Amino acid sequence: MTNLTETIADLRVEFERAADSKTLEIMSTATADLAATGVVNHSVKTGDKAPTFQLKSHIEDVISLTDLLSKGKVVLSFYRGGWCPYCNLELSSLQQVKAEIEATGATLVAISPETPDFASLTHEKNELGYDILFDEGNSIAKAYGLEFELDERLRPVYKNFGLDIPAHNGEDTFKLPIPATYVINQNGTIDYHFVDADYIKRLEPKEVLNHL
Repeated sequence: MTNLTETIADLRVEFERAADSKTLEIMSTATADLAATGVVNHSVKTGDKAPTFQLKSHIEDVISLTDLLSKGKVVLSFYRGGWCPYCNLELSSLQQVKAEIEATGATLVAISPETPDFASLTHEKNELGYDILFDEGNSIAKAYGLEFELDERLRPVYKNFGLDIPAHNGEDTFKLPIPATYVINQNGTIDYHFVDADYIKRLEPKEVLNHL
């Protein structure tokens, strides 16, 4: 199994070699400033009740947390969008342990504010075998305490990268979820959580397996 942390580190090194110093400074400062707000302190955590949801998937199926929990535990992964290379690495990494997750009776699902059309592209690109749920308007991310607005200094940087977040999300905002992973038990209580304001830091899939 590929080590996600090492893969992300390799990608980061490549990016830092290619990017100019001003861009790197803006991105680093924005990440530090977001962490300094203490936003993750307001997110739901281990021991909390998981906010319920009923959302459309990337293929327009309606999926509810209640229905998923009737079958077993749920592994819920919030990601920013298919435009984020670190999110793609995490989604692919979760795919590698999908069979092991399902062997415990649990269900793996991802959730993002990107529209079903873009989510379908993300699904296909990463060859995923699990559903991506459309969190329209970040309503569920907000309920989980994960919503934030992209720093204004980053918007022209992302534009220079060719990224149009409002277009991806189908609304004229720059609101996104902090990447996060939750393991939710059949009582609707969170057994495990991983949330970090630094979008480069992601949970190793093996840690998910340790909590199923």
